[in-house]
Amino acid sequence: MTMSAGWYLRRLSRMGPQEIAGRVGDTVRRRRWRSERPTSPSVTGARFTSVLPADALAAVPQDAVKRLVAEADRLMYGHAEFFGVVRDDLVDPDWWYDPKTGRRAPFGYAFGVPYRDEETVGDIKQIWEPSRHQYLTRLAAAYAVTGDERYAERVAEHLRSWWAANPPLRGVHWISGIELGIRLLSWVWIRRLLDGWQGVYDLFEDNPAAVNQIWHHQRWLAAFPSRGSSANNHVIAETAGQFAASCAFDWFPSSQQWRTDALASLDRHLRSNTYLSGLNRELATEYHGLVLELGLAAVAEADAAGVPLPATVRVVLLRMTDALAAVVDNRLRPPRQGDADDGHGLVLDGPGTDRWGSLLATGEAVFGRLDWWPEVTGTDVRTPLLAALIKPAGLTVRRPAGRAAHFADAGLTILRGTGASGEIWCRCDGGPHGFLSIAAHAHADALSVEVRHDGVDVLADPGTYCYHGQPEWRSYFRSTAGHNTLELDGTDQSESGGPFLWTRHARTRVLEFGPDRWLAEHDGYRPSTHRRRVELGAGSDELRIIDKVTGPRRDVRLAFHLGPEVTAELEGNRALLTWTRDGEDRSAELDLPERLSWRAHRGETEPPLGWYSAGFGRKEPATTLIGSGFADGTGEFTTVLRFLG
Repeated sequence: MTMSAGWYLRRLSRMGPQEIAGRVGDTVRRRRWRSERPTSPSVTGARFTSVLPADALAAVPQDAVKRLVAEADRLMYGHAEFFGVVRDDLVDPDWWYDPKTGRRAPFGYAFGVPYRDEETVGDIKQIWEPSRHQYLTRLAAAYAVTGDERYAERVAEHLRSWWAANPPLRGVHWISGIELGIRLLSWVWIRRLLDGWQGVYDLFEDNPAAVNQIWHHQRWLAAFPSRGSSANNHVIAETAGQFAASCAFDWFPSSQQWRTDALASLDRHLRSNTYLSGLNRELATEYHGLVLELGLAAVAEADAAGVPLPATVRVVLLRMTDALAAVVDNRLRPPRQGDADDGHGLVLDGPGTDRWGSLLATGEAVFGRLDWWPEVTGTDVRTPLLAALIKPAGLTVRRPAGRAAHFADAGLTILRGTGASGEIWCRCDGGPHGFLSIAAHAHADALSVEVRHDGVDVLADPGTYCYHGQPEWRSYFRSTAGHNTLELDGTDQSESGGPFLWTRHARTRVLEFGPDRWLAEHDGYRPSTHRRRVELGAGSDELRIIDKVTGPRRDVRLAFHLGPEVTAELEGNRALLTWTRDGEDRSAELDLPERLSWRAHRGETEPPLGWYSAGFGRKEPATTLIGSGFADGTGEFTTVLRFLG
């Protein structure tokens, strides 16, 4: 996907003078760097001292070890999966190859590579992901818990291969700061986990190629930080990686300045990226998880190196953890809101480890759990290792006395009920469109609802699926019609200017909320206003949704997206929903507004409709019920979801 002149004008319109000046400076610097060939300062007597405490590995649960080793053995045979694409070529990887399209990214000056153009480069996410080296942190962790040197030797082979194939500022792996930041964090942990291996000193401290790469990564991050309207989760990854490396690889004349600047930036951006309630301002749950992982990893590096932290860093992470504990359902699943690209800050576990359970377990170990927190029963490798490095903080901040249901600053409300049929969990979206002027990871989902029954998606948020290269799918999954809300005149509530750019944002406000009710409205269809009420009776198995549109006559489409496990039999304006949970048949009735004409859609492609994306790069058919008609400023559209015992 190449960007037109119109896109650049729209993007420029969302920037302030300071950001424009900073980007002009970046452009000048990139041109100057094209002809520069600096090498890292010579390093003598370098030592890595940020090692794990002696008893840390003994605290890793055995079932977590088994999952990790099973994955490490698959990796040793070259098998892996990235964003739904299975690979069997990782014994000797081609670092620039995209197996999805079969294309290989061109070599050249990094800032001249058209990485958004899939026809030229391939799917850039498929190329970038292995080079975050998080599969190597798994192999290194497998060495640490088993002592099997085969894992360490494979890690060394791949790092040497990558360093040789990707000289500084050449190729696609030197384009994006988030990639450099996460890669640095991976290298820190690889060095830590291989500490007992006899070849680790020759791989890192006594290896000019490694030293040169570590220095150039940090020089790049210091020169090209994400700015202004782009200072979202990317800047957290950049500063966390820079800070971690400058703590653990404190080998260069610039290390202290890099560390000071990175910590100040991390502190500032953690606060600016997070509401006081603890929810991430991007209102994209996967990025809440990414930022929390990165922040916890940064704290671990500070404590391991004895670097004092501002108290605000820990306070923000504490609030994020408490907020996560508050919003998850009874299966520890948080909302599926906004963009999600399956990005992780630090990976030490095998597949099957619950990401959210792991984060809550780490929060419990680091901050202490509150009585109202849900129980975490799973185990992981990462929690005991982070907890071994992070020192008790002794924070004296006030924490929530009970489980919050309404987050006013984020406009997120969770309605919960336990009827005869099981737990009903309902997320209501009444928050801002997104974060910063471009709202890069937002969806046009104002007033959407997400409903689960005992953790099963019944009225589902369909997800994200893709970022680059497939504009019709990117548009669908972030559209108003792609969410459980109401669309007018076939247009989105907010106006898109590109795959990560919104030029007009719908404004939403919550008018009323309580344990069993919620009322909000948005102005995205001016001069009309869409108002929605959601009611869940205490102890009831019934959820009621009432929509009203004020203003002139408008064409209406009301969408309800069912989860992939749910089948639907639609007759007129009533649908019988059925699914299975833990071998038990479940069902519900969905009474739809009679004023609309209803049709079921599933797996359609022209245009896309009736899809669910469980993770980035993956999609599967799912049923979507669409009601079409018109609104004339009078009357309401009432939907009743009734769970059957």
